[in-house]
Amino acid sequence: MTTRDAPNDHDESNPTNGESVTSDDADAAADGGTTATETDASGEEPTDATTRTPTTGAESVIAALEAAGAETAFGVQGGAIMPVYDALYASSVRHVTMAHEQGAAHAADAYGVVSGETGVCLATSGPGATNLVTGIADASMDSDALLALTGQVPTEFVGNDAFQETDTIGITTPITKHNYFASGTDTVGDTVGEAFAYAETGRPGPTLVDLPKDVTLGETDQTPKPPEPPAGAETHPEADPEAVEKAARAIERSERPLCLFGGGVIKANASDQARRFAREHRIPVTTTMPGIGSFPEDEPLALSWAGMHGTGYANMAITHTDCLIAVGTRFDDRLTGGIETFAPEAEVIHIDIDPAEISKNVHADYPLIGDAETVLEQLLAAVETTPEADEWREQCSEWKSEYPMTYAMPEDEPLKPQFVVEAFDEATGDDTIVTTGVGQHQMWAAQFWTYTEPRTWVSSHGLGTMGYGVPAAIGARMAADNAGETDRDVVCFDGDGSFLMTIQELSVAVRENLDITFAVLNNEYIGMVRQWQDAFFEGRHVASEYGWMPEFDKLAEAFGAEGWTVSEYDEVADTIEAALDYEGPSVIDFRIDPAENVYPMVPSGGANAKFALSEEQL
Repeated sequence: MTTRDAPNDHDESNPTNGESVTSDDADAAADGGTTATETDASGEEPTDATTRTPTTGAESVIAALEAAGAETAFGVQGGAIMPVYDALYASSVRHVTMAHEQGAAHAADAYGVVSGETGVCLATSGPGATNLVTGIADASMDSDALLALTGQVPTEFVGNDAFQETDTIGITTPITKHNYFASGTDTVGDTVGEAFAYAETGRPGPTLVDLPKDVTLGETDQTPKPPEPPAGAETHPEADPEAVEKAARAIERSERPLCLFGGGVIKANASDQARRFAREHRIPVTTTMPGIGSFPEDEPLALSWAGMHGTGYANMAITHTDCLIAVGTRFDDRLTGGIETFAPEAEVIHIDIDPAEISKNVHADYPLIGDAETVLEQLLAAVETTPEADEWREQCSEWKSEYPMTYAMPEDEPLKPQFVVEAFDEATGDDTIVTTGVGQHQMWAAQFWTYTEPRTWVSSHGLGTMGYGVPAAIGARMAADNAGETDRDVVCFDGDGSFLMTIQELSVAVRENLDITFAVLNNEYIGMVRQWQDAFFEGRHVASEYGWMPEFDKLAEAFGAEGWTVSEYDEVADTIEAALDYEGPSVIDFRIDPAENVYPMVPSGGANAKFALSEEQL
């Protein structure tokens, strides 16, 4: 058994238990209220952390977070990180104790996605740090701004296989923009400030600071400098004007132009510019899966998202466009299918802030390197004539009619998951935040919900992390509440396998009384694996049958949440209404058709235009 709450062997205070600062205590301390633990040993109330000069490295760490504007952090207490937690005692930063460090990383990630800010997570050394790795890798693959702070054994013991020691720097180097080993008490605050700023500079991504215990316990009188990224990290927002002019002429002469908006549009807060560009020039729009919400899916120009399980009409448009205007996408394999068959007739205009993505997977005829918001403004000014594309728009409309997103509802078959997603969409507002785990349920949530706003779709894309949905819902709810948007709904669609992986975080949602509705699309399988086994492995269901799942409604009640089980169509609407009305976390266990599959589907490495609408077509 791995122990992660025990203090480090070299902790001179050697407490018997390291209880984390609860969010209630942190709030009360920040607000100047009175709690049972608010006074120090002398009976004096602690000084306001935002005005005092740090006296230890740990206080400098927290001062740096405050200076950066961090409001919320997610983590799990432990021995090596304990000095930093102690400094949180009088901080304005609200700490949310999670049930597992992976949950802390995912919650911080989602908090950043919804808020547009850098998410913060904390963990102790050894197993605490390694448990963050999945969440850090997830943020790296999806270019999400995240700062991880990890405790480390005292400097003199590093490399000696001390208790709960792990080479956190070595482990996380491949999955961070940069990581830092804090070597000095006087400079640790500056290091944390720099890491925070660097995470959101240019192309966002995760950073990490490893904090040896002697550094955080050590004395200092140095106030951290205002957070700023390292020298040379700033990117030039404008694309080369000559390249913009050439791209504009390509757009003007095109007959079948198509916009492809990726997650970078949302991260750059460029959705308004992207929408204006497409509308002014009447150019049809498809998105990547991370780009969902960048363009309203209920508009005539919208073709929804493309790729392996994207709409048939989006994939047809990509295949036949003669000018692809791609913004903020890395052209990953789940979008492109076979590279040689991706947009084969198109001149490609690629807007991206990261030069490394230009022509990495798909050749860019017109590379425009810069900030998406700024470059789109440049294109808006440069494109003088709207392309003559009436026939093209009509063709896109015909594809929407030819390949609609529909599903059958035979009376002799169980509840269809698509119906559940649509029922939730109908019962909630356009600003509802949807989080998901990974699998079939993720695809149905993306396919059968009409997204109209950015930062309302929160999911794991590049890494494909099962278990992301529950902690992500907690982070999303916290971000919405911090913004004063307490009336927004947060709905988590999860699969039974994905839900079970991080179900312990339901205890956090209950403790914090978070208004979240968890919809478990329960087919007693790892559904996507089962679908692939049926299609490509002659139906051999090895380790994909999950008939041993618990009763999630009863488990929810055991955690202190509300729980329901639904298996009939006529129960869906009323149960959804009851769950949404309940002020706190609720779980609906939807017993769906175990044989239902996700279509359309482009086989891995296949051509986008040759999507299958049934297993027989694979």
